[in-house]
Amino acid sequence: MTPKEIKARWVNFHRQIRLMSGTRVQRTAGRILGEDTWRYATARFLFRPLLQLVRRLKRRAAPVKTVTKVAASKTAPIFPVNYRPRRFDVAAALAGLDFDPADVAIAEVDVAASPATVIATLNDTLNETVAEWLLLVDPSLGEDERLYAAATLLTHATPGDDVVFADETGTNEFAPILKTPAIAPHTLLSYNSVGRPALLRVETLFRVGGFSPAAGWAFEHDAYLRLSEAKATFSHVAKVLPGGRPASFFDASFINDDTLRVVGAALERRGWRGGVTAGDLPGLARWSLVAPDPAPSIDIIIPTRDRIDLVRQCLAAIEEKTTYPNYNVIILDNDSIKKESLDFFAATKYQVVPCPGPFNYAKIVNRGVRHSSADYVVTLNNDTVLVTPDWLERMVALAALPDVGIVGACLKDPDGRFEHEAIVIAPYPQHLRTDSNYPHVDHYSTAVRDVAAVTGAVQMVEREFWESLGGMDEQLEVVMNDVDICLRAQMEDRYVVYTPEVELLHHVGSSRGKLDPIDDRNRFMRRWDIFGTFRDPYFPESLLLLGEKMYFYNTSP
Repeated sequence: MTPKEIKARWVNFHRQIRLMSGTRVQRTAGRILGEDTWRYATARFLFRPLLQLVRRLKRRAAPVKTVTKVAASKTAPIFPVNYRPRRFDVAAALAGLDFDPADVAIAEVDVAASPATVIATLNDTLNETVAEWLLLVDPSLGEDERLYAAATLLTHATPGDDVVFADETGTNEFAPILKTPAIAPHTLLSYNSVGRPALLRVETLFRVGGFSPAAGWAFEHDAYLRLSEAKATFSHVAKVLPGGRPASFFDASFINDDTLRVVGAALERRGWRGGVTAGDLPGLARWSLVAPDPAPSIDIIIPTRDRIDLVRQCLAAIEEKTTYPNYNVIILDNDSIKKESLDFFAATKYQVVPCPGPFNYAKIVNRGVRHSSADYVVTLNNDTVLVTPDWLERMVALAALPDVGIVGACLKDPDGRFEHEAIVIAPYPQHLRTDSNYPHVDHYSTAVRDVAAVTGAVQMVEREFWESLGGMDEQLEVVMNDVDICLRAQMEDRYVVYTPEVELLHHVGSSRGKLDPIDDRNRFMRRWDIFGTFRDPYFPESLLLLGEKMYFYNTSP
């Protein structure tokens, strides 16, 4: 990728942000001065400090608004902001598709019947059908809509697919349920991330035992869990199609008990010791695992240059709240010079590792890990303050799973606003925040889930796995080193898991300001072809995060 190509990608990205999320002043200035001119750059340089001051004053004056974790209703706001339900002639669209109805057995799921009756009928269909695929539908769905959903999904099916599923309307047609391209095992434990409409390959479903009578109304979720455990292939069609789940499946009294039972059974099948409780939304399971016994050793690695006020605050919260029995702290000193700092280092009971030289976060952290002999390491910013006492128990229980590489947590700013709920790459790595850029409460945003990346401000990794990766890339000196190591972990067939059950406060930018070298970002862009072929497998591909707003765009023909 040439420097010219890199610049063109940045220009296009920032143009999209200004057009979609910029203020009226920014959009007007872009039109008058030109999007990529010295005139626009000069205007930004001169007026940015004033605009930043105005935004800070507005922020201070505005009351704190946090998203309440409750289910969205039919009167919920539009999400994404530009989404509108597609209106079209289903019969005409169906006529344009090449589709043999004999390929799909369409089975009704009547919630007026008992779940035992429904499941028995579905299993009879599995035993008797000669069709290749099974599609479950609600009795209220019209014939043309059923066939259109089946035909569209079948158009996208390949010989290697076991489940082909699409996005669905949900309870609010202006806030559809947009799903991720990959169905990852830890997210699927948290909620039914496949849903409907979905084609299930009859042979594969038959091979895993069909639908379980013990699963109750969560029989689909249970089947998807067992299919996932059997390494079935899930394929997502990024289209909002008819044939989604009826309203009853979004009613806690209807679905919760059965959901908790099937998720608990999945934990038992996997040999994972833990428990399951109901989440804040219908069908959302809060599952947690028991930490390994005996407790693995954990080193908490905290880089700093002076700012002993932050270090003291960070350590005080760790020491006062942490309930985990087997942890230690390693402080990484990057050329501190203040007497207060040197006195603190001389008196502290913790190991202090000198890390001289220009600030290179990746190099500093790698040096800290090399001085650790613990089973697991936690990278922790000095400007964080622990909130959750059993944070290490929760994180190490996840990090100890054989398919997990890195575990991250939830960060809030000092005002209680969400500041980090994992990193999404849509199309560029950005922190997901339900108090601002994802102002929509759904199962995705509230679940323990698999993600593309988590911030290095708090990451837990098995030390030997870290070393096998070669640590962080020290050529990414300041930024993107945390995202890069998460992506490399996934290249080794390890998942990156975010848990909202662990919270810390983060005084973002307090320790090292806003260092943000463009060379790091360009190197990261070239390596992973950002703005090009890269797609975040764990975030809906129909969503674009531009500035502080989520936008919908249809990626599927």
